Parts: sequence; structure tokens; C-alpha cells
Amino acid sequence: MDYKRAAAGVLESIGGKENIISAAHCATRLRLVIADNGKVDKKALENAEGVQGVFEAQGQLQIIFGTGTVNKVYDEFIAQSGAAAVSKDEAKAQGAQKGNWFQRAIKTLGDIFVPIIPAIVASGFLMGIMESLKFMVNNGFIELDSTSSLFVFADLFSNVAYTFLPILIAFSAAKVFDGNPFLGAVVGMIMIHPSLQNAWTVADGVQTYQEVFFGLYEVPLVGYQGHVIPVIIAVWVMCFLEKRLHKIVPPMFDLFVTPLVSVFVTGYLTLAAIGPLFTTVENFVIDGVQWLIAIPFGIGSFIMGGLYATTVVSGIHHMYTIIDLGQLSAYGLTFWLPLASAANVAQGGAALAVAIKTRNKKLKSMALPASLSAFMGITEPAIFGVNLRFFRPFIAGAVGGACGALYASIVGLGATGTGVTGIFGILLHLHHPIQYILTVGIAAGVAFALSWIMGIPEEARQPQPDTAAAPEAAQSAAVPQGGTVTVAAPLTGEAVPLSETGDPAFAAEVLGKGVAVKPAENRIYAPCAAEVTAVMGHAVGLQCDNGAELLIHVGIDTVNLNGKHYTGHVAEGQRVQAGELLLEFDAEAIEKEGYKTITPVIVTNSDQYAAVELSLGAVTANRDTLLTLAAQEVDA
Repeated sequence: MDYKRAAAGVLESIGGKENIISAAHCATRLRLVIADNGKVDKKALENAEGVQGVFEAQGQLQIIFGTGTVNKVYDEFIAQSGAAAVSKDEAKAQGAQKGNWFQRAIKTLGDIFVPIIPAIVASGFLMGIMESLKFMVNNGFIELDSTSSLFVFADLFSNVAYTFLPILIAFSAAKVFDGNPFLGAVVGMIMIHPSLQNAWTVADGVQTYQEVFFGLYEVPLVGYQGHVIPVIIAVWVMCFLEKRLHKIVPPMFDLFVTPLVSVFVTGYLTLAAIGPLFTTVENFVIDGVQWLIAIPFGIGSFIMGGLYATTVVSGIHHMYTIIDLGQLSAYGLTFWLPLASAANVAQGGAALAVAIKTRNKKLKSMALPASLSAFMGITEPAIFGVNLRFFRPFIAGAVGGACGALYASIVGLGATGTGVTGIFGILLHLHHPIQYILTVGIAAGVAFALSWIMGIPEEARQPQPDTAAAPEAAQSAAVPQGGTVTVAAPLTGEAVPLSETGDPAFAAEVLGKGVAVKPAENRIYAPCAAEVTAVMGHAVGLQCDNGAELLIHVGIDTVNLNGKHYTGHVAEGQRVQAGELLLEFDAEAIEKEGYKTITPVIVTNSDQYAAVELSLGAVTANRDTLLTLAAQEVDA
């Protein structure tokens, strides 16, 4: 590969050196902060030499070259462009600041809600299961002892995340706003204090009012169960006060003065002004969304179902958790989630049509897992890796989403919780499972049909041309002909599909086929005799003696840690034997920083093998086979 030509191709496709703010790279991707995204020729960029995929995330243009290649392209890129070479943290910060105030606000909401989604999902699933059991018991479909401890306790647990939601939001928001998360949790507790009237009973009338600001006006003493926006604003105020008090209060008094003043002032302002004001704002938003969904004949839902995927591209979808939680609080169901499910599976249906119809092996290998990922509710691989690339499949997916949303609106389908869409979203619709199946079936079916008929350009249908150059042919000579190659597990844990990483590039297999491991131990070992080709703190690249080229990437987006919480034991160019310790990491510390430790193990030259078989489930380092590579057959 000509690294100079690759760098020049990238530079030309992004609009020249004048359009670059800064550049950085990780183990697999060139990460650029661009001044004007409108000047980027994405199609030309995707076709540039060595480029395996292009994504936009965290305000950065991420160009995938793969391990062992990206650093060489990066050096040439810096030399040719004269761009500012920055750390990954600096690039991330610049990317975050690049957007307008609305984009930054949406990103903040995403940062707040993503960590608490597992708790919301768990409660939502359990609520759906319990409501379905109660329905079947009350209608005589099954016999079940509803007084048993198992049933009573499950019913008790089912709504706990929603009952104490302000505490979860407050804790997470304080971390995002760089405040003390435990003080944030106290603010959340204040907002649902037992002395306040429970928000669920307000429909029966407010019981108590209190004069505030020395009798200036009075406010209802009502809790904020189920509310979101007032909690976030209150915690932002608390963090604002706390950070400034730390600067002005003498150190000997800081320990008790700062927490006391921060919590008391914030608590008073919240109950006296912030809560009542922003509850009105939140109710206005929720009522507006419900009005849109309730437009006769499902017209409003049809429009939103069609536009939903576009909001995913822009990142606006992070705000939808507010809508879901608000509707759950107001109506007991969220009518927004079925629209999201329809839109997500529709993009999967469109990508599936591309996967089946194309004869391009590389595109097929990317589109098929991307479509399956979308059916599970993770749409970024399908949208960015396949559908937007050819655009017409994206439009087919949008139309399919609109049709599915239209049906959901007409039948009045609502979910008992939030956080999960796609196939597993049925667990939130067990009270009306047939309607949910029809919703996602219509969405996927329409999208598949439209994408099949008109959504796949001619160039996407053709076989991938054989462009292997002589050096590449020589490199692939190490791959054995016939038979199989096995790769042992480099770490102990649970092996799962790459779609569970949540990362678009890994899930779409842009970097190659492989598997992800949820680590049970904090050590990475060499799975075979190999040469170390790349060391990036959080990731290790190997050229194995058996011909396999591996990337072991500990965590998702952990490049932003710059090696923090990782201890490397090898250097680039070093020879290692099977079982030799490569890397140690502190999983608990990494997760406390807000990153997942799930570890993709990628065969970066998987296109040189006939098949890559995954061994899913529990695996032990250097004992169990993780991947089996079927070598190309020898021509007779």
C-alpha cells in the first residue's frame, strides 16, 4: 500500500488542508476534526486507497485504515497537510466544541442517559413481563399464585428505576457536569422527598402550597417522580455553585461549607423556581409530541417514523429518552418507542436487501451483520456502513419506518418501558405482542422490498474487482491453502458477537470478522506465536505465525484514556509465544470512567479466509479456541 497516496487521497477528499482543525489517530482510525463538513466528498473518501470505512462520531470524521496501517498513513497525512497533531482527548474535546449549542446540548443528554439505560431497561422489561402475567391471570389464561413471594417481589422491583429516576439522573448528570455525583444524588432525593406530595397523585389535586422568596408567590409542594428536565437543570445549578465555591472557600472550611451551601441553595431554588418552571416546559414538550402522534389517521407518526433515521445521523435521537420517560410518567406507556423500533428495523430490512442482492463479497460481509445489528436495535452499522453510502437504501428504510410507525399509531401501540428497540423490544410490548410484531414486520418488509427494487446502485451489485497487487499477494502467501487455522482465546470471559460492542465499525465488521469478549480477568495473553505489529496502550496488533493478523482492542472508545489504566508488557516488533502476557488493565477503573471493557478480537485479514467460525460463550485464555479460520481451497 502506498501510504503517501493514501494520505493524499484523504486530504483531497476532505477539502484540503484549509479544512482541517486537528488530526489524531487510534489503533484503527484516523480521527479528524473538520472545519466545514460540507466540503467533504464522502464518496471519494470511501474509495480512497486503503480506506475501509468512514464514520462521523463525537464531532470527528473517523476514517478506518486498520491496525498497523493507520499510524503510517497518519504520519504521511501530518507531513502533507501540516495539520495540528493532537492527542485523542484533545481531538474529542475539539469535536465536542465544534457543534452549535443545540448539538452540544444533545450530546450532553446522551452522556447523561447512556450510563443509566441498563437500569431503565431492566425495569421496563420487568414491568412488561409483570403486566403480561397479570393480564393472563385476570383473564384466566394461566393459573398463578399472585401472593407468592416471587410474584410480589418481582412486582415490587418492576418500577423501582422509574420511582427513583430523579436520583439516577441526578447522579449521572453531576458526573457529566464535573460535580460531586453524590451531592447530585442528594438533589435528586430532595426532589422526591417523602414529605412532598407524590407526583403520581397530582391528578387528584394539589394538597399543599408553600410561600417562597419571603411571600412573593407560592408553589405546590409536589415531588418530581418521572420528571427529567427539572432534575438536569437543578443539578447543573448545583455543579455551577460547587465548582465556584471550591475556588473561593478556604481549604480548611471547604469540606463542609461547599457541600452545605451547594445543596441548600440548589434545593431551595429547585422547589421554589426551577422545578415548577421546567416542569411546565417539559409538559409542553410531552403534550406537543403526543399531539403529533395523535394526528388523525397516523399522519404525524408516519412523518416521524420517516424522519427518525435522519435524527440518528445527526445525533438528535439522544433526546428521545426524555420523551419516553415523560410519556411513561404521564400515560403509563410510551407511544414514541414503537416508532423508534419501526424506524430501526426498517434500516435493517434495507441493509438486508443490499446484503442478499450484492455480489460484492466485501459489501455483503459488511451489510449482513449490519442488518442483523439493526434488527437488534443498533442501527449505526447499517446506516453509516451501508445505507447512507448508497443513499437509496437509506430512503427505502425511511419509508419502511414511516409505514411501520403509521400502523403503530393507528392501533395505539405503546411500550411499558424504554431503552430497547428491535426484536427484543417485544418484551416491552407483551400486552400487545401481535401488534408489535406487525409493526416491525411492516417496517422491515416495506424497506426490504423498496431497497430490493430500486435501492441498490449498479456498482454495488457487481463482484469486487481483483485488485491485489504483487506485495499483497506475497503477504497473503502466509495464509495456508486448505484446512483450518485456530486462534485461542487471548483472555478469559464470555465471547459474544461483535454487534454487542455498540461500535459501528466493529459491529459492521469493517475492520474484519471476529468476536468480542466480556472480560472476567484483567489480562491479555498472546493466543499464538506471533510478532507484535502495533501497541496502542488499549490495543495490541499481532502477525501470527499461522497467517492470521489479529487486533485485540480492550474496550470501546478507550483510546480516549490515552493508556490510563493499562499496563503494556510488549513492544512493537517484539516476538511473543503463545500464552505470553501482552497487556494488563484495570477493568473497574475503566468502567468508572464511563467506558465499556468488552474486548473485540478481530481477524483483520479475514477476507483471505473462506470462513471465520466463532466460538461463543464462556472461554478461558490459552485453553479454549475462540476463532476457527477456514483457509481458501486449493484450485485443482
